[in-house]
Amino acid sequence: MAKFTKENALRYHEGVRPGKIEVIPTKPHSTQLDLSLAYSPGVAEPCLAIEANPKDVYKYTAKGNLVAVISNGTAVLGLGDIGAEAGKPVMEGKGLLFKIFADIDVFDIEVDSKDVDEFVKIVKGIAPTFGGINLEDIKAPECFAIEEKLTKELNIPVMHDDQHGTAIISAAGLLNAAEIQKKKLEDIKLVVNGAGASAVACTRLYISLGVKKKNIVMVDSRGVIHKSRTDLSAVKKEFITTKNVKTLEEALVGSDMFLGLSVADVVTPEMIKSMADKPIVFAMANPNPEIAYELAIKTRKDIIMATGRSDHPNQVNNVLGFPFIFRGALDVKATGINEEMKIAAVKALAALAKEDVPDMVNIAYEEMNLTFGSDYIIPKPLDPRLLTVVAPAVAKAAMDSGIAHAPITDWEVYKMELEQRIGRDNKLLRALTDKAKRNPKRVVFAEGANFKVLKAAQTVLHEGIAKPILLGDPEYIERVIKENDLDLPDVPIINWRSIEERTRREEYAKILFKKRNRKGLTYPEALDKMTNRNYFGAMMVEIDEADALISGATSKYADNIRPAIQTVGIKPEINHLAGMYLMMTKKGPIFFSDTTVNPRPDAQTLVDTTLLTAEAVRKFNIEPVIALVSYSNFGSVRSGSPTRVRKAVEILHRDYPDLIVDGDIQMNFAINNELRTKMFPFSKLGNRKVNTIIFPNLSSGNIAYKMMQELGGAEAIGPILLGMNKSIHIVPIESSVREIVNMVTIAVVDVM
Repeated sequence: MAKFTKENALRYHEGVRPGKIEVIPTKPHSTQLDLSLAYSPGVAEPCLAIEANPKDVYKYTAKGNLVAVISNGTAVLGLGDIGAEAGKPVMEGKGLLFKIFADIDVFDIEVDSKDVDEFVKIVKGIAPTFGGINLEDIKAPECFAIEEKLTKELNIPVMHDDQHGTAIISAAGLLNAAEIQKKKLEDIKLVVNGAGASAVACTRLYISLGVKKKNIVMVDSRGVIHKSRTDLSAVKKEFITTKNVKTLEEALVGSDMFLGLSVADVVTPEMIKSMADKPIVFAMANPNPEIAYELAIKTRKDIIMATGRSDHPNQVNNVLGFPFIFRGALDVKATGINEEMKIAAVKALAALAKEDVPDMVNIAYEEMNLTFGSDYIIPKPLDPRLLTVVAPAVAKAAMDSGIAHAPITDWEVYKMELEQRIGRDNKLLRALTDKAKRNPKRVVFAEGANFKVLKAAQTVLHEGIAKPILLGDPEYIERVIKENDLDLPDVPIINWRSIEERTRREEYAKILFKKRNRKGLTYPEALDKMTNRNYFGAMMVEIDEADALISGATSKYADNIRPAIQTVGIKPEINHLAGMYLMMTKKGPIFFSDTTVNPRPDAQTLVDTTLLTAEAVRKFNIEPVIALVSYSNFGSVRSGSPTRVRKAVEILHRDYPDLIVDGDIQMNFAINNELRTKMFPFSKLGNRKVNTIIFPNLSSGNIAYKMMQELGGAEAIGPILLGMNKSIHIVPIESSVREIVNMVTIAVVDVM
């Protein structure tokens, strides 16, 4: 768990602008016309439209994406009844989480009332403002009555997250823990310590999933909820047991699962030892669990343990649920959040934990390779797939259960819209991936013993993008695979230096010698080069024993490109290489070239780079609109690099008249259509959106793409090597798994 001081926390919340959320306009507001449309007199038109058709409130206002986080501050985190105003920082924090995880806007509402009927009346009165109601930090038993009444009386989604959020996330963990421990839900003997809102909601949901009520023992601060007790509320009476147990210690003997939503340190090692074989322990008291994690796993080696803490495996964190549950509910205009929607969220979360974990998640949690098992039964909160997995599952359940007013018809489009909401709209990369999957190719990984390369190979194998071939020591690679729980069944591993591969090295050397014997290469030198993985892998591609080569993850770019040139060679019609980056920006994809190969290109090299880049861009099913940039505009500077750029454009216009290209032009005019057409209406670029930039030299191209990455938030995919006779691609040293996977996808498409 991250360490911080009291001063850190107070300074964070005070800051330059107190609080954590603000309201930002979503429409233009800079002119008098804008203001007339936003307010009087233009605002009258949507008002009248909504009066005539109340459902149009979703069409003309923010209601459909606006949730109220409402509390009276009677059960705030671990702080208890601290009052409405004191609870406001928590509600603002909840609003922040809604926004960053699911792009849902929030108004936090703090209600200074502990009376159930008054609270309900207030919420009902403000409900027309909102598309959904998230009840928060309201103590039991009032929270049950409040949620029940609001659910019945409102026609928008209402959920008390302290109850159902914890229930949904922990239920997903239960499904997976039971599977790993080989326990059937209907046979599980469950002990629940705590009888508050969360404990009751969890238990009810577990029963919906298949746990038998007769196998449940619930314990509150006065002991087991037993038929002999006379102090039980109506809610607690649901969980009366007839078993002859009176204490938590007695109840745990022979039990399969402990669910703790109570206080710290009430469970001892002896109690854990008394449980059945392969116990499941969800100790979720906040901030310290009912038994310390280290103590529990030391006591029982066969245990699966979950807590509410981020510094231990299997954190039950409500942020895994509420943003995505409300997202799905809002998007189909559901009239509520029912049991079917909750169970759909449970199953979606449980299934996601079994999928390969993205590299960015491993990095975020400082893990090598998270895999489904006793220490990973629930997805991590920063997993970017949660939105596109959980929200659609909830939306579909709302539709199937008949409470959706705006059903979704195209789920792929819906998932793309979800990704756009959080800035992960990679339609182009998705299209490339789909193209690669239609005809996966054999891809050699030169650094087959590297963990990131192995993880990337696993990803492309599982997703059907490519058929990996690994170069390296099989014994070492198998050990890395086993130690990191990787799954690479039947993937060929070639020890290119081994005695067994001697004949192949000799054959490859003969081919290389024939290619380069008049360029100073002797046969012994060619044979020696075949002990280099980059030469060996490139030769596999050259003689069609593989379709593409990926290298560079652990070595310099120059050390990888030289073997490729000498074995596979450069396209004779161009006789130049170039390096191109695909920049995934918020305004769409844009291609940068040359960023890696030619330090100071002359005019003809710029022409060749432009032609290579145009050919590559078309492979992405995009018609290139190309600007050759410089620090001048159409001859405004008559010396230096603009002269070479201008000469290149003259050649391109003369010899390739159908190519949409122009320059020399400064970057701002190249990117800004309105500015360009106003200043340079004669440009061949016209009013088209430029999607390809050719830089005048290596320095400017390299600097530009790295600035876009760091300052512009663009994702850089590349460098994509252009001009090779066959598909050879070199990733930057120390690339992430995601970057390697992207390059493999491009390499496969390059073969087609």
